[in-house]
Amino acid sequence: MTGFDPRTFRVTEPRAFDDLKIGETFRTPSRTVTEAHFAAFQVLSGDNHPIHYDVEYCRQRGHRALLAHGLQVVAFAAIGAGAFPHQIGDSLIGFIEQSSKFLKGVYPGDTLYTEFTLKELIPQRTTGVVVFAVTIHNQNSELVLTGEQKYLLRK
Repeated sequence: MTGFDPRTFRVTEPRAFDDLKIGETFRTPSRTVTEAHFAAFQVLSGDNHPIHYDVEYCRQRGHRALLAHGLQVVAFAAIGAGAFPHQIGDSLIGFIEQSSKFLKGVYPGDTLYTEFTLKELIPQRTTGVVVFAVTIHNQNSELVLTGEQKYLLRK
């Protein structure tokens, strides 16, 4: 016996609501958007507007390629792709709110860089709300999305 217990196996040191600090940043790995992402999103969403799936339609409207659906871009702001949910572990109750502003188009071949900055901690009796400012930049350092996400944690 090695004394190994899979229930105590952690990717990172656990943190609680009270351990979090305003101004902390969390990042997810950069990812390059591909046409496969477009196809998968079309299947998932059922959205079949030609602005997302017809290159000639896009070019006629001044786009260089297929234009990513806004919700497809928001999917690249999934905090679960980074370390934060591993740090808070079982404290996470749920993702409770999000908002986004789309500032630039996202196209196949763009590489997206997502960052979450902790901007507010709202303590409650037995829980707390963590509020993040979210940004996504592309490979040209252009800001393509700003937004906010809120998570409910056990204290």
